[in-house]
Amino acid sequence: MAAQSATVEEIFQAHGIVPDIIPRAPKNFLKVSYKSGVMAKDGVELTPTQVKDQPCVEWEAETDALYTLLLTDPDAPSRKDPKFREWHHWLVGNIPGNQIDKGNVLSAYVGAGPPQGTGLHRYVFLLFKQPKKLSFDEPRIPKTSSSKREKFSTVKFVAKYKLDNPVAGNFFQARYDDYVPKLYRQLSGKK
Repeated sequence: MAAQSATVEEIFQAHGIVPDIIPRAPKNFLKVSYKSGVMAKDGVELTPTQVKDQPCVEWEAETDALYTLLLTDPDAPSRKDPKFREWHHWLVGNIPGNQIDKGNVLSAYVGAGPPQGTGLHRYVFLLFKQPKKLSFDEPRIPKTSSSKREKFSTVKFVAKYKLDNPVAGNFFQARYDDYVPKLYRQLSGKK
Protein backbone atom coordinates (compact mmCIF):
# COMPACT_ATOMS: atom_id res chain seq x y z
CA MET A 1 0.00 0.00 0.00
CA ALA A 2 1.35 3.45 -0.94
CA ALA A 3 2.07 5.92 1.85
CA GLN A 4 -0.46 8.70 2.13
CA SER A 5 1.00 12.15 1.52
CA ALA A 6 0.66 14.83 4.17
CA THR A 7 -2.04 17.47 3.93
CA VAL A 8 -1.28 21.16 3.66
CA GLU A 9 -2.59 21.54 7.24
CA GLU A 10 -0.13 18.94 8.54
CA ILE A 11 2.78 20.46 6.63
CA PHE A 12 1.99 24.04 7.76
CA GLN A 13 1.73 22.84 11.37
CA ALA A 14 4.95 20.83 11.19
CA HIS A 15 6.91 23.81 9.84
CA GLY A 16 5.39 26.37 12.24
CA ILE A 17 3.64 28.39 9.53
CA VAL A 18 0.68 27.92 11.84
CA PRO A 19 0.94 29.92 14.13
CA ASP A 20 3.89 32.07 12.90
CA ILE A 21 1.87 33.58 10.01
CA ILE A 22 -1.73 32.41 10.23
CA PRO A 23 -3.89 30.76 12.91
CA ARG A 24 -5.34 28.09 10.58
CA ALA A 25 -3.92 26.42 7.51
CA PRO A 26 -5.68 26.29 4.16
CA LYS A 27 -7.20 23.02 3.01
CA ASN A 28 -5.81 23.06 -0.54
CA PHE A 29 -2.41 23.24 -2.16
CA LEU A 30 -1.40 25.99 -4.58
CA LYS A 31 0.59 24.79 -7.58
CA VAL A 32 3.65 27.04 -7.81
CA SER A 33 6.10 26.48 -10.65
CA TYR A 34 9.13 28.51 -11.69
CA LYS A 35 10.72 29.07 -15.11
CA SER A 36 13.84 27.39 -13.74
CA GLY A 37 11.86 24.12 -13.73
CA VAL A 38 11.41 23.80 -9.96
CA MET A 39 8.21 23.80 -7.93
CA ALA A 40 7.56 25.35 -4.53
CA LYS A 41 6.02 22.45 -2.69
CA ASP A 42 5.78 21.12 0.86
CA GLY A 43 8.75 23.13 2.15
CA VAL A 44 11.26 21.80 -0.38
CA GLU A 45 14.59 23.65 -0.32
CA LEU A 46 15.14 25.81 -3.40
CA THR A 47 17.83 28.38 -4.13
CA PRO A 48 17.33 32.13 -4.58
CA THR A 49 18.70 31.65 -8.10
CA GLN A 50 15.94 29.14 -8.90
CA VAL A 51 13.14 31.42 -7.64
CA LYS A 52 14.33 34.80 -8.92
CA ASP A 53 11.56 35.12 -11.54
CA GLN A 54 7.85 35.44 -10.81
CA PRO A 55 6.31 31.95 -10.73
CA CYS A 56 3.22 30.55 -12.36
CA VAL A 57 0.64 30.00 -9.59
CA GLU A 58 -2.40 27.83 -10.29
CA TRP A 59 -5.49 26.86 -8.33
CA GLU A 60 -9.02 25.71 -8.95
CA ALA A 61 -10.70 29.09 -9.01
CA GLU A 62 -14.34 29.97 -9.06
CA THR A 63 -14.71 31.89 -12.33
CA ASP A 64 -16.74 34.74 -10.84
CA ALA A 65 -14.67 35.04 -7.64
CA LEU A 66 -11.86 37.47 -6.78
CA TYR A 67 -8.72 36.44 -4.93
CA THR A 68 -5.71 37.89 -3.12
CA LEU A 69 -2.32 36.19 -3.43
CA LEU A 70 0.49 36.75 -0.93
CA LEU A 71 4.09 35.55 -0.66
CA THR A 72 5.70 36.22 2.70
CA ASP A 73 8.85 35.35 4.68
CA PRO A 74 8.30 35.10 8.45
CA ASP A 75 12.01 34.54 9.09
CA ALA A 76 13.45 38.01 8.54
CA PRO A 77 16.27 38.46 9.20
CA SER A 78 16.46 34.86 10.54
CA ARG A 79 14.24 32.19 12.02
CA LYS A 80 16.02 32.58 15.39
CA ASP A 81 15.60 36.39 15.37
CA PRO A 82 12.48 37.28 13.32
CA LYS A 83 12.43 40.96 14.33
CA PHE A 84 11.29 42.04 10.84
CA ARG A 85 8.58 39.35 10.61
CA GLU A 86 7.00 39.25 8.07
CA TRP A 87 8.86 40.49 4.98
CA HIS A 88 6.39 40.21 2.12
CA HIS A 89 7.68 39.36 -1.34
CA TRP A 90 4.52 39.60 -3.45
CA LEU A 91 0.98 40.85 -2.98
CA VAL A 92 -1.72 40.89 -5.66
CA GLY A 93 -5.41 41.60 -5.01
CA ASN A 94 -8.65 41.55 -6.99
CA ILE A 95 -7.46 38.60 -9.09
CA PRO A 96 -10.37 37.50 -11.29
CA GLY A 97 -10.53 33.70 -11.21
CA ASN A 98 -6.93 32.54 -11.48
CA GLN A 99 -5.73 35.30 -13.82
CA ILE A 100 -2.98 36.86 -11.69
CA ASP A 101 -1.90 39.16 -14.53
CA LYS A 102 -5.35 40.85 -14.35
CA GLY A 103 -5.16 41.53 -10.60
CA ASN A 104 -3.99 44.68 -8.80
CA VAL A 105 -0.28 44.38 -7.99
CA LEU A 106 0.23 45.92 -4.57
CA SER A 107 3.80 44.63 -4.16
CA ALA A 108 5.70 43.42 -7.21
CA TYR A 109 7.29 39.97 -7.01
CA VAL A 110 10.70 39.74 -5.37
CA GLY A 111 12.40 36.34 -5.08
CA ALA A 112 14.04 34.85 -2.01
CA GLY A 113 16.89 36.87 -0.48
CA PRO A 114 17.92 35.39 2.86
CA PRO A 115 20.95 37.17 4.34
CA GLN A 116 24.18 35.20 4.45
CA GLY A 117 24.54 33.02 7.54
CA THR A 118 20.85 33.16 8.55
CA GLY A 119 19.97 29.59 7.61
CA LEU A 120 16.76 28.45 6.00
CA HIS A 121 13.89 30.88 5.53
CA ARG A 122 10.29 29.84 4.83
CA TYR A 123 8.64 31.47 1.80
CA VAL A 124 4.91 31.01 2.12
CA PHE A 125 2.29 31.46 -0.60
CA LEU A 126 -1.26 32.09 0.62
CA LEU A 127 -4.39 32.55 -1.45
CA PHE A 128 -7.50 34.23 -0.05
CA LYS A 129 -10.94 34.39 -1.61
CA GLN A 130 -12.29 37.93 -1.37
CA PRO A 131 -15.87 38.71 -0.30
CA LYS A 132 -16.07 41.40 -3.04
CA LYS A 133 -13.88 43.71 -5.12
CA LEU A 134 -11.65 45.58 -2.69
CA SER A 135 -10.20 49.10 -2.65
CA PHE A 136 -6.72 48.50 -1.27
CA ASP A 137 -5.00 51.40 0.42
CA GLU A 138 -1.69 49.55 0.72
CA PRO A 139 1.42 51.25 -0.71
CA ARG A 140 2.28 50.14 -4.26
CA ILE A 141 5.78 48.69 -4.05
CA PRO A 142 7.86 48.07 -7.20
CA LYS A 143 10.34 45.21 -7.52
CA THR A 144 13.13 47.78 -7.18
CA SER A 145 12.20 48.68 -3.59
CA SER A 146 12.45 47.02 -0.20
CA SER A 147 10.63 49.92 1.46
CA LYS A 148 7.51 48.99 3.48
CA ARG A 149 7.93 45.25 2.91
CA GLU A 150 9.17 44.45 6.44
CA LYS A 151 6.98 43.91 9.51
CA PHE A 152 3.99 42.98 7.36
CA SER A 153 1.29 41.07 9.24
CA THR A 154 -0.82 38.59 7.31
CA VAL A 155 -3.24 38.40 10.24
CA LYS A 156 -3.74 42.21 10.31
CA PHE A 157 -4.04 42.39 6.51
CA VAL A 158 -6.68 39.63 6.53
CA ALA A 159 -8.64 41.39 9.29
CA LYS A 160 -8.41 44.80 7.60
CA TYR A 161 -9.92 43.52 4.35
CA LYS A 162 -12.28 40.99 5.97
CA LEU A 163 -10.72 37.99 4.26
CA ASP A 164 -11.39 34.50 5.55
CA ASN A 165 -8.93 31.73 6.18
CA PRO A 166 -6.72 31.13 3.12
CA VAL A 167 -8.28 28.77 0.59
CA ALA A 168 -4.93 27.46 -0.64
CA GLY A 169 -1.23 27.68 0.14
CA ASN A 170 2.21 26.19 -0.29
CA PHE A 171 5.78 27.06 0.56
CA PHE A 172 9.44 26.46 -0.06
CA GLN A 173 12.57 27.12 1.97
CA ALA A 174 15.75 28.84 0.85
CA ARG A 175 19.12 29.89 2.19
CA TYR A 176 21.65 32.40 0.86
CA ASP A 177 23.32 31.83 -2.51
CA ASP A 178 25.34 34.07 -4.84
CA TYR A 179 22.19 35.55 -6.44
CA VAL A 180 21.23 37.35 -3.21
CA PRO A 181 23.67 40.32 -3.63
CA LYS A 182 22.15 40.91 -7.11
CA LEU A 183 18.67 40.95 -5.57
CA TYR A 184 19.82 43.45 -2.92
CA ARG A 185 21.16 45.74 -5.68
CA GLN A 186 17.79 45.46 -7.47
CA LEU A 187 15.95 46.35 -4.24
CA SER A 188 18.15 49.41 -3.75
CA GLY A 189 17.13 50.65 -7.23
CA LYS A 190 20.47 49.72 -8.84
CA LYS A 191 21.05 47.23 -11.64
